[in-house]
Amino acid sequence: MYIAIEGIDTAGKSTQISALSKHFPEAVITKEPGGTKIGRQIREMVLSACTKSKRAEFLLFLADRAEHIQEVIEPNLDKMIISDRSVISGVAYALIQGEIKETAIVHLNRFATGGVYPEKVFLLRLSKEELEFRLSQKELDGIELRGSEYLLNIQDAIIEAAKLLNIELIEVDATGSIEDITNEILVNINTPQG
Repeated sequence: MYIAIEGIDTAGKSTQISALSKHFPEAVITKEPGGTKIGRQIREMVLSACTKSKRAEFLLFLADRAEHIQEVIEPNLDKMIISDRSVISGVAYALIQGEIKETAIVHLNRFATGGVYPEKVFLLRLSKEELEFRLSQKELDGIELRGSEYLLNIQDAIIEAAKLLNIELIEVDATGSIEDITNEILVNINTPQG
């Protein structure tokens, strides 16, 4: 089963992936962007905010996604795959940019992934107050420097992206305890799709 943990920066994706890896010790743990050698280079470029063109940034994410699907996801589809972000984030960020038509975003992502999408996606959802508190506690990267309103718009766009791609999205309150969040994800992993 291929699942993805989604959420804006500071939502607790890494913490949950670490917890889930204890429940699925044989799982393939990956991330997007940056789950491959080329992907790590692309991730550095994007996080350093060196691209001036939002279209260039979008195309870099697509290149990472294509490589990630071919190198990591497809060879392991018979195993449990837990990914930190997925195509959902890519579509969400592109929707926010507003420079590319919705249909083009969907088609280009389908091209990059070959139509291979996560079976279930978990969105760790944050309130504005909790997000702003968490951001105040850390050094910000290029994306986080865009501010809490930008990140909350991304959170809304993640929900929209899942609808556009017809992927099951399960929203989880990211302000709960680590254990409660993990348990909610585990229950939903074991629940047949509907």
